[in-house]
Parts: sequence; structure tokens; C-alpha cells
Amino acid sequence: MLKSLVQMSDMRAFHPAVRAWFERRFPEGPTPAQSEGWPEIAAGRNTLIAAPTGSGKTLAGFLVCIDALYRAAGRGEEVAGRTQVVYVSPLKALAVDVQQNLETPLREIAEVAAEMGMTLPTLRAEVRTGDTTQSTRAAMLKRPPNFLVTTPESLYLLVTAQRSRALLTTVTTIIVDEIHAVARDKRGSHLAVTLERLERLCAQPPVRIGLSATQRPIETVARLLVGAGPTRSTPDGGPRCAIVDVGHRRALDVAIELPSGELEAVASREQLGEVLDAIAGHVRAHRTTLVFVNTRRMAERVAHLLAERLGDDAVAAHHGSLSRDRRQRVESQLRAGELRALVATASLELGIDIGPIEMVCQIASPRSIATFLQRVGRSGHSRGGTPKGRLYPMTRDELVECTALLAGVRSGALDAVHPPQLPLDILAQQIIAECAADSWREDDLFELMRKAAPYRQT
Repeated sequence: MLKSLVQMSDMRAFHPAVRAWFERRFPEGPTPAQSEGWPEIAAGRNTLIAAPTGSGKTLAGFLVCIDALYRAAGRGEEVAGRTQVVYVSPLKALAVDVQQNLETPLREIAEVAAEMGMTLPTLRAEVRTGDTTQSTRAAMLKRPPNFLVTTPESLYLLVTAQRSRALLTTVTTIIVDEIHAVARDKRGSHLAVTLERLERLCAQPPVRIGLSATQRPIETVARLLVGAGPTRSTPDGGPRCAIVDVGHRRALDVAIELPSGELEAVASREQLGEVLDAIAGHVRAHRTTLVFVNTRRMAERVAHLLAERLGDDAVAAHHGSLSRDRRQRVESQLRAGELRALVATASLELGIDIGPIEMVCQIASPRSIATFLQRVGRSGHSRGGTPKGRLYPMTRDELVECTALLAGVRSGALDAVHPPQLPLDILAQQIIAECAADSWREDDLFELMRKAAPYRQT
């Protein structure tokens, strides 16, 4: 399906309605991530797009898929009632966000087509996460969406359950967003095996598209995306994957701010109060401010203390322990610009459109350059925008760490990625799941698992 488009570095090769919509929405033209990524994706090559936050990576992955489905329908192919694209998001919040940001382009492209006297097929996107109701899941099986937006954990369940396995046989493209967020731990190992199990179900090997903040070494992330084996490697041993690396350096307004008293081994209540006073000042000076902390308990505490300074309706907390309804309500308030400040853990450090964020404050060290850049990148999240962030170390050790981190950011350094190798607990879980779903010869199952990058040296 995707191989029908070869040259897409400009918009001339796109469907007329898709091209007209994009030119109206983005008169400045495609970003480098889009103009360099589109030709690779359209040629049917596995592709990893590495670019900073706000560079249009997600649309770079989606737009070629949307265009290809419209073109397939124009050739008389049946596209309704089949799932062609699986989009994997590390977070439930991001999955819902992307579904909403898929529906808007699909609706607007259809409106543009109507203006041009064209009739386009109705393309549908649905979310399948742990929050999805049982009735919605059942309806999805009866009427599969074109775009299935899910999480790594829910995709694992989908490739295991008998009824949903049948849903996935028509998949032609897999998009793994924010792949760097899972590359460092066993969650990435788990996803790598799930992708191999998914590919085995498909009528043809699906194109794999990875979207990532720039990482080093980028080839390690590419290998996790495409897997291992002779067909997944180039003659020199590298991953058979087109890598579009547009860099991670962008203009940033970042600095460290300290309380007036000398930092000690443990932060005092007075120093925390000074930090919160400073953050409250930033909140008053900006439309919406994100405040990141490292624990759920700290998120609730800081939100309470900031609400005392700014008002209960101006501040909310967001973390993984919130109920589904409360989490979605907070996310909706944030997108609508109804909150002046949101205190969050890593549960909200990812996302493509979480509202008009103008400022990011980080209390305590984020512990990695990539995490800090990702969080600060939530502000000024637009083409040409300048992310703005402030670091608030709370102890002497954190001051040393934050100083080194800021020096690394300004010099262009990045943390090295070291994915786990041969995590046997993950392997055991996946083997049990796959054997529960299908009958296997031991040698065949062994070869399937070896295709996942973390197990290629077994």
C-alpha cells in the first residue's frame, strides 16, 4: 500500500485533498522531520525519525498512511472495516491525545475534499487501552478501525487473545511513538517481542515506523525497532532501517534557580516554600505552567501547596494513580487552557498536544538529559517556539547533578541508551502467552523470539 508513493519530500505526490489540507494548516511547509521522513516511509522502508519535541514527528508518520488509504480507496480497494495502521503509544494519555489529533485531520481533510467535489471514504481511529470499556472493545472487534491507537501492554493482550488476533491480520504499518521512552528498560524488551508476534499474524510484514527524541547511539534504537536476523540487517551488520536524524539541538531558555539559603543534604521546609513562591511567580507570569516532580506523593503535596498560593481552581495534579475519570478531566482542562499550573510526574512528560504550555519547572533532578529535554520541550511546543524551563535542585547533591545536566544540555550531550539484554522474565511471559494463543514447534518459537533485538544473541 505504501509503496505507491515514492517521492514525497514536497507535497506534490500527495492526494489533492491531503495536500490542500496540509498547505492550509501549515503554510510554512513541512518540517525537516516530515520532508525527510515521508519518502522513506512511502517507499515501504522501516524508518526511524529522530527529532526534538514539536518537530512534527507524529504527523510525519501518520500523513503518509492517511494518504495511502485514500489512494487505495481511489483504486477501488476496500479500506473500511479493516485495521491497517497500529499506533503504539507508551502512555494512555498520549494514546487518547493522538486519537483526538487523528480525528481532526481526518474530518478536516474530508471537508476539503467535499469543497473540491470529491468523496473520500470515512477513515476511523479507535483507542484500545486499559481504560477502554468492555462494550467499546467488543464493538471494535465487530467493526475494526483503520487506525488502532494502543499501548505496549494492550497490544500484548491483543496479539494473545484469539478474537483480536484476527483483527490484526490486515495491518500494513506499525508506528511506535516515543520509542526512546521504552528503549532503556524491560518495557522495550517486552514490546520488541510483541512486535515480532504481531508481524507473524500479518498477511505481509508491516512497515515499522519509529518516532523518537534524538538518542545516542541512534542505531541502538533502530535495532530495537526493526528486530534482528539476516533480513533485518545490512551487509555491514547495522539495522536495516532508514534513520532520519534531524538533530536534537534547538534554542532553549533554561536555567537553575536556587533558594536564598545554602542547600544542605536534606531540603528544609523553608527552602521548599521559597521554591514554591518562585514557581508561583512564574505561574502568574505565564498562561500555563507545567511543574514536574519525581514521585506521586510529591505531586499531590506540591499541587496542594501551590493551590494555597494560586487558588484551588488554578492548580491540579496528574500522576499514574489517578482514576481514569479524574485523569481525563485534568487533561481536558489542560488542553482547554483552564489550568494555570499542573503538577505532574512522568505520567505527562510525553504527548503531542497537551495545551498552551509556556513554562516548565522541574523540582529536584530529572536524573537524565533526555528526560529534562523531553519535559522542557512540552513548553513552546510549536514550530519556531522556544521551550522555557527552570531547574530547582533541593539538596547539595542535586545541585551538582543539575549543574552537570545543564552543562550537558548546552554542549549538546545526550545520555547513552543501554537496553536490557536477555531479560528472561519477559521472555518467559511472552512464551507462555504465545503458546496459549497457538501451537508451536520449539525450534520455530525459538527463532521467533530471536528476531526481537534483546534476544538476538541467544
